[in-house]
Amino acid sequence: MRIKRDYSRPFFGSRRRRRPGRNLLPVLLLLALALAFFWLQRDTLQYAALDLVGLAPTPTPFASELATRGATLAQRGDLAGAAALFLQAVEQRPGNLDYLYEYGKLLIELDQAQDVLAQQPLFGGLSLADRAIELDSRDARGYALKARALVWVDEAADAIPVGTAGLEQDSNFAPLNAALGRAYTRIGRYQQGLDFTERAVQLDPLDVEARRSYAIALIWVGQRYEAISQLEDAAALQPRWKGPWFELAAQYLATDQDELAIATYDQILTLDRGDKRAMLRLCQAWAKVGRNDQAQGYCQDALDIDPQYAEAWIEIGRAKYTRRNYEGSIEAFENCANFGSTAIECWYLRGLAHYYLGQCDQAWTILNEALPMTQRLGEPGPIIANIREGLRLTTIDCPAYAGAALPTGIPPTPVPPTPIGG
Repeated sequence: MRIKRDYSRPFFGSRRRRRPGRNLLPVLLLLALALAFFWLQRDTLQYAALDLVGLAPTPTPFASELATRGATLAQRGDLAGAAALFLQAVEQRPGNLDYLYEYGKLLIELDQAQDVLAQQPLFGGLSLADRAIELDSRDARGYALKARALVWVDEAADAIPVGTAGLEQDSNFAPLNAALGRAYTRIGRYQQGLDFTERAVQLDPLDVEARRSYAIALIWVGQRYEAISQLEDAAALQPRWKGPWFELAAQYLATDQDELAIATYDQILTLDRGDKRAMLRLCQAWAKVGRNDQAQGYCQDALDIDPQYAEAWIEIGRAKYTRRNYEGSIEAFENCANFGSTAIECWYLRGLAHYYLGQCDQAWTILNEALPMTQRLGEPGPIIANIREGLRLTTIDCPAYAGAALPTGIPPTPVPPTPIGG
């Protein structure tokens, strides 16, 4: 007998009915986990995708990397670029005294000492130098930075107690001795200036600032050739920094080593072809040796870079005045005055040029302006004598001013100029 099978039923007993969504649940769970992963890693994945097509942004470097790159740029002579990198390092690590100190030194070297002492939002109103001392009052670097900055902004007397306090922390720190020596030199205590700066060189013969500071002290006591030797060493130690070269060239000129001075200014232009100050100094050096055409060429080069460069206008005006091109000299001296210079030549030579052109009103007005300026600026007696003579001749040759009273007054004792510079 055959058994009929009901093929509508399962062979091995009854089966449960399937739920349509049961196998879908694991899939949805895996999908949710994948989406969560992608969301959490979206920045990394986006960067990888952009990097794949060459559009990924540059990651922010660490402060240590910025400082290393900054030190390299400084060694190469790019002080502005180095300062920018050290600023970023300081912003990342405001409590790092190493970065702070190097940044402050660069600012001073860039003639930005006012920024070292200025109120800085980054440090809640404290100066860089004060911040360095606040970070570690036992570290001499903060005192050295502040003393040097104070000297740089003509507050040398205030730098002395700061430097003295630093010596209590470390009397053998060469930059501190150099800064203190500069301060004593600036206020006229030359022997102490010599003692501290010479000690700075002895403590660290490779410190460029120590040798430059020692050179300044030597100049003030009349030892210019020894000062030149120190500056030559400083330039050799840091051949891509323009500061020592400028100072060295100025001393070559002061000792009538004019060819060496010109060669040194040319050396600066090999470091920076657009340095307007080197062009101006070449203008002055060539004028000193009587090569006026070359001198004027360099002054014009400086003005091509900066048409408002007042010092270059002074040299242009002086050269034209010497050649009796009074109209041209007046124009140059007017530019000099309009662009902010207080150099007395921009007034008294302009006034005399107006006199020689018979322009009596302008001569009388400008020479009267020039006389009190010479007194305020402590200009030497010959300039005052020239101004008074110009006024006297105006009363003689200009009918409108016949019998006019000449200004009176005894000028103060002239202030000697700083004997070093670029």
